[in-house]
Amino acid sequence: MKIFALLFLIFVQCVNSIQAREPDQVIDLWERQAPGEQTVETGIALARRPSENPPATRIKNITKPRIHVFLPQQEKRTGTAVLIFPGGGYNYVVIDKEGSEAATWLNSLGVTAFVVHYRTKIIKGSVQKNSVLPSLSERPLQDGQRAISLIRKRASQWKLKPNQIGVLGFSAGGQVAALLSTRFNERSYQPDRIDKISCRPDFALLLYPWQLIDKKTERLADAFTVSDQCPPTFLVHAHNDGHTSLNSIQFYTELKKNGVEAELHIYRSGGHGNGLRPVENSSFPTWPDRAAEWMQQKELLNF
Repeated sequence: MKIFALLFLIFVQCVNSIQAREPDQVIDLWERQAPGEQTVETGIALARRPSENPPATRIKNITKPRIHVFLPQQEKRTGTAVLIFPGGGYNYVVIDKEGSEAATWLNSLGVTAFVVHYRTKIIKGSVQKNSVLPSLSERPLQDGQRAISLIRKRASQWKLKPNQIGVLGFSAGGQVAALLSTRFNERSYQPDRIDKISCRPDFALLLYPWQLIDKKTERLADAFTVSDQCPPTFLVHAHNDGHTSLNSIQFYTELKKNGVEAELHIYRSGGHGNGLRPVENSSFPTWPDRAAEWMQQKELLNF
């Protein structure tokens, strides 16, 4: 208990010392309006929750998706890139706790980070009829597929290796990342010239992914078409997560069945939606160390 308490205090001090940082660049995902949209809104911030220390920023009503670019120090750049998909149940995007804070961590490893402010506000009638996709995921999936192709197309601009572009998703963003990892053979929108470049991630990190399983059968939902072509995947969940750890377990199981390299960590406690922030009496916040080890073993962090 004393060790956990000490670790908790260290994590609190580290998180509280994080300085707010503006992105190095902000780019639009679509040259005009995003597919099916009638407006071009970058979203509005919800009131911060007084119970959170430090507070988190939640952006809702996004109809103009954008990417916030966070660059590592020049001398540390590895050429690896990660697109970050924050959570928020598709009602909003948690842009700092599950966005820019993860970008800061990745930058410390020499990884270029792109926080995706994907669309949140559902438009009536926008979901395809008879689609197997979760009802709120179609537009974020479109934005994710577009983002991967766009970054891969412009890889030389950020001195990236086009075959080392991965995704990191938290909660609902983890669902988006799982869809991107399994549904890359077909675009979820009418493609254009940018979309001639592959939207398949080269690797994936899924943090407490949300609603990957069929609630009745507790098996992986049909929307996630796992095959041997899926990218290597690192998964993290807490046993006491109210959004069951079976989401990660079943996804891992299907990857294993298909011979896809994967690593799964289930922590005793940790709850849901904590990002990289401290969790009292839990080793859950050590997951970034495990993820960094996994990325290093895959030679993604070679300077």
